[in-house]
Amino acid sequence: MTIGFSSRSARSTCVLCVAGLLTLMPAAAAARAERPDPGPPGGPRAAAQQSALYRSGTQVRPHPGVPRVPEVSALSWVVADAGSGDVLAANDAHRELPPASTLKTLFALTVLPVLPGGIRHEVSTEDLSGIGPGSSLVGVVEGQTYRVSDLWNGVFLNSGNDAVHVLASLTGGWSATAERMQAEARALGARDTHVRSPDGYDAPGQVSSAYDLAVFGRAGLRRPDFARYCGKVDAMFPGRDGSSYGIMNTNRLLTGADGVEPYPGLIGVKNGYTSNAGNTLIAAARRDGRTLVVTVMNPQEGGGYAVYEEARSLLDWGFEAAGRVEPVGSLAPGDAPPDGQGPQAVPAAVTAAKPAEDDPGWPETGAILGVAGLGAGAMALALRLKLVRDDGS
Repeated sequence: MTIGFSSRSARSTCVLCVAGLLTLMPAAAAARAERPDPGPPGGPRAAAQQSALYRSGTQVRPHPGVPRVPEVSALSWVVADAGSGDVLAANDAHRELPPASTLKTLFALTVLPVLPGGIRHEVSTEDLSGIGPGSSLVGVVEGQTYRVSDLWNGVFLNSGNDAVHVLASLTGGWSATAERMQAEARALGARDTHVRSPDGYDAPGQVSSAYDLAVFGRAGLRRPDFARYCGKVDAMFPGRDGSSYGIMNTNRLLTGADGVEPYPGLIGVKNGYTSNAGNTLIAAARRDGRTLVVTVMNPQEGGGYAVYEEARSLLDWGFEAAGRVEPVGSLAPGDAPPDGQGPQAVPAAVTAAKPAEDDPGWPETGAILGVAGLGAGAMALALRLKLVRDDGS
């Protein structure tokens, strides 16, 4: 069974379906972000570790015999344990730089919980307005109906700004989505990020940092839907007249495209490029029960694919050095374990070496409908939804 929407009522139905939750999200996230910071657990030692991430240059505290951190040309980078949140090494971790499409990870963290894959929507002219020139596109067409899960494939695999615009239009619009993303970043402890354009397109004042991007990557891997999308190599995307065409993930470290050797155990997350940001990358990989997340921002040498090779060398070093260095900080200063208690367990979403197959998003849809039932949207939803036979699409 699927949920069917009449051709021109999809926008209003989707918006009403999530309206109750969307009105609560900014206030709830802001309340979390504005709570007094209790400081890192573990006392002065932990505070000193966290402050090291604000220093310029490479920060690492190796035990004897640990190999040297590789020389890379990126302006900023981080190597962290996705399970414990420990930062194993970093260079200018909090340097504010344009993030390009790696900012789509924050977009997904903000919108996925309220816009699951089972909803269908007919795209309007307004949905596609304001897409920046030269944007990466997956090929969304006005007047065509898409399942939201197809649009998420377009976001994660093809980095489609057109898909981002449509999803944002279903959750309150461009400016409202940027505001919710900003609140979500603060709630996660990502204070270097300033959102102006939810798709990552260059905009004045839009910045993030290697530290914040690592926070987003780690948080995303804890969501099964996020992990499924970001680790998918390819998918079919709806075309005109009932046809479809293949799309492939643009993360070459995952796919091995264009002569870039795929990284063993890679499970995502997201790459990006603009002329202002250069090449950016969040990469996560799993080996011998440990998951690492690496962020690389704007390599200065080696051409367009250097971001992948620099991430590769940092991942190799991280797996060899893990457990043999003292952390220089944490991606989760509010929930990191006190000294001596060891790392936190790696969540199931992080431990999965292979993403599950895509599904229509029914568990998430049920959760959204339950929340929407608390508000006025439930009445409109009851009038508009109808059950139809599954057409297999």
